[in-house]
Amino acid sequence: MIKVITGIRRCGKSFLLFVLYKKYLLENGVDQEHIIEIALDGIENEELRDPKKCYQYIKDSMQDDGRYYLFLDEVQFMPRFEEVLNSLLRMSNLDVYVTGSNSKFLSSDIVTEFRGRGDEVRIYPLSFAEFYSVFQGDYEDAWEEYMRYGGLPQAAQFATERQKAEYLKNIFANVYIKDVVERNRIQNVDEIGTLVDILASAIGSLTNPTRISNTFASERGNSYSNKTISNHIDYLTEAFLISKANRYDIKGRKYVGANLKYYFTDVGLRNARLNFRQQESTHIIENIVYNELLVRGYNVDVGIVDVYEKGGAGKRIHKQLEVDFVVNQGSQRYYIQVAYDLSSEEKQTQEFHSLRNIPDSFKKIVIVNGTAKPWRNDEGFVIMGMKYFLLNADSLEF
Repeated sequence: MIKVITGIRRCGKSFLLFVLYKKYLLENGVDQEHIIEIALDGIENEELRDPKKCYQYIKDSMQDDGRYYLFLDEVQFMPRFEEVLNSLLRMSNLDVYVTGSNSKFLSSDIVTEFRGRGDEVRIYPLSFAEFYSVFQGDYEDAWEEYMRYGGLPQAAQFATERQKAEYLKNIFANVYIKDVVERNRIQNVDEIGTLVDILASAIGSLTNPTRISNTFASERGNSYSNKTISNHIDYLTEAFLISKANRYDIKGRKYVGANLKYYFTDVGLRNARLNFRQQESTHIIENIVYNELLVRGYNVDVGIVDVYEKGGAGKRIHKQLEVDFVVNQGSQRYYIQVAYDLSSEEKQTQEFHSLRNIPDSFKKIVIVNGTAKPWRNDEGFVIMGMKYFLLNADSLEF
């Protein structure tokens, strides 16, 4: 199968392929001449963006019947690339690895064209466990830095906070936004810039294109249609900058409504976009937990539970309670609440209330900021500290 390595720009896809995997091949006896490397985003390979020239170059590089390894970086720069890859599949002695920074090329083209002959390998920024494993300091310092500057590998390597901040702000404007604008031929750059700011301010909050459009009209006097907003959000998602979490009705067992939650693939980029001004710990740790669950291979939705409570004059009041995350993997399911603290009885009631109204026996977990070891309360809910959750890959199995 063709191995397709996807993920946000600057998260380490090329390093994984051209450095780590190449080193592995060489150490296991593969001849350097049998590794073909093409980085299509480099000006030196501009000619090879032509599909026919690229295909011919690859054929010419294969001088014998031995096994060859092809590394094709940023394949979305090549038009009709799926035809080239399909042709390469017919070469029995060629093992193909490609990278891309745009999910659209994978979902709309590769899945359709390859019909089960392509495997996606999704790469994320550094998880906290990876970041912490090389951090020079204790857990508290590492956690504070990760919450502020995220897990992009280059940001983690800078020595000073100023370097980290400038790097994140620069690549957001000059790499990510520029890439989205050019790829999708967006005319009004200010609109999508403002949209990014709104989404960054609203991580962990339910929103939809219509609501954002109304905000533009009432507060800014601008006409920014909900259809255009929806398209722009899709562009940001396709570039892996943000992820969408759908709402799932737990009792009704169905997806509901247009309101979604949006999370940033890297919280450092989110914070940089807002000039590090909005540091709401509750929303940031929720974003980090969401990303961690994706890294572990789970499907993650936002849960709602319909309840009817007694009101005045004998009336019943309908309420929708929220479960932060409904987490699925195969036949396994977990319900997760994320809390900054559980120090008061009021806080505990707030976090436990929705879990108490879920009518099934799947595991219910509350992740609370801090270093507390996991334990079970009298209702069978698992309460665990953030440190335990992030540093133990099988923490949900406690």
